[in-house]
Amino acid sequence: MGVTNSRLERFYDMNPRERLDVLAERLGLSAEELGELQAGGALPLETADRMIENVVGVFPLPFGIASNFVINGKQYLIPMVVEEPSIVAAASFMAKIARDHGGFATSSTGPVMAAQIHVTGVSDVHGARLAVLAEKASLLREANTYDQTLVSLGGGAQDVLVRLVSDSALGEILVIHLAVDVRDAMGANTVNTMAERLAPRIEAITGGHVALRILTNLADLRLARAKVVVPCEALSTNEYSGDAVAESIVAAYRIADCDPYRATTHNKGIMNGIDPVVVATGNDWRAIEAGAHAYAARTGRYRSLTTWERNAAGDLVGTLELPMAIGIVGGATKTHPLAQLSLKIMGVSTASEVAEIAAAVGLAQNMAALRVLSTEGVQRGHMELHARNIVVQAGLVGDVAEAVLAQMVRERDVRVDRAVEIAKDLGSDA
Repeated sequence: MGVTNSRLERFYDMNPRERLDVLAERLGLSAEELGELQAGGALPLETADRMIENVVGVFPLPFGIASNFVINGKQYLIPMVVEEPSIVAAASFMAKIARDHGGFATSSTGPVMAAQIHVTGVSDVHGARLAVLAEKASLLREANTYDQTLVSLGGGAQDVLVRLVSDSALGEILVIHLAVDVRDAMGANTVNTMAERLAPRIEAITGGHVALRILTNLADLRLARAKVVVPCEALSTNEYSGDAVAESIVAAYRIADCDPYRATTHNKGIMNGIDPVVVATGNDWRAIEAGAHAYAARTGRYRSLTTWERNAAGDLVGTLELPMAIGIVGGATKTHPLAQLSLKIMGVSTASEVAEIAAAVGLAQNMAALRVLSTEGVQRGHMELHARNIVVQAGLVGDVAEAVLAQMVRERDVRVDRAVEIAKDLGSDA
């Protein structure tokens, strides 16, 4: 389904009820779906009790909409579930800049996950490696007897790869990767079961002991990529030229790429955009995080996940590539009502499309962070949004809250105790 126009004029200035009305009109949401959004999570306690152990309640988080996105020529409104201020606004603002210049271009590899089978106690590891590879065809046939439905949809086990690693205590370890096309699933259950079923056969072939048999979250066979090209003039502010901003963004990226301490914060900012989309769709954000950070260190040094450079025309060009094990069938994606609604809001039909959307949001978030760092600094940009949280913590509401917020921002002094002081000066009993 999706939308024909992802621009939401003055969406930020609306109250939640007005925003819901706009979404209902744009997306054709039913009264039941609107009710789920208003219910603070829409996850019944009985459903939650079936999802994890020892359930005593549910924990709602803010559910926002990032607007303005154009990805591969298609308009998107993107659900984001996150508690940190400025994330949704920053992504939407960068998407607004990018949309006038073609938006984001994305692509992805096939939805291939890998199960690992670690074999110890093999004396002739090189010979065992060749023995496993010689049995590749039969191993794939055996793995594919597990899930005939997956095979009928065009998925299933596709390849067997063998690596050798060494440990001072365990000696040479044979590592067998079973590459499986999991279609629109995240795929953990499928690949884990295949690995377990192949373990006895692997022991027979190698003469070793299977120590582990489980998927890897370094899903480097399942990558999502995003690219954006922005003319420098689109980046200018009242105080900085577009060329200066572009040069500063490139310099900031280069610093992150050579300094792992900076890269950690830089990449966290990328995940600020990706994680909320992953959470909104009921996917495993922990797996995505683990895979992303491992991928950032794949050269042996932890580096930036994004690249920023200038093309021959002088435009700023940003790219992002990372593992993205996203599913739209099974798990919480099918269990949680709001996860299903998130997929409807985006108008997606495949897991790969969701993965590419998440990558585009991550790239937008990184561009926003680097633009702010290159100009006014992060604190100024966060000031008003942080102040809104502070007035809530101070127990202020209505006109008093707005007056206190405005004064704290003017003073650039955003603290709970200062909010209480200002409220008292205004005659409030906060």
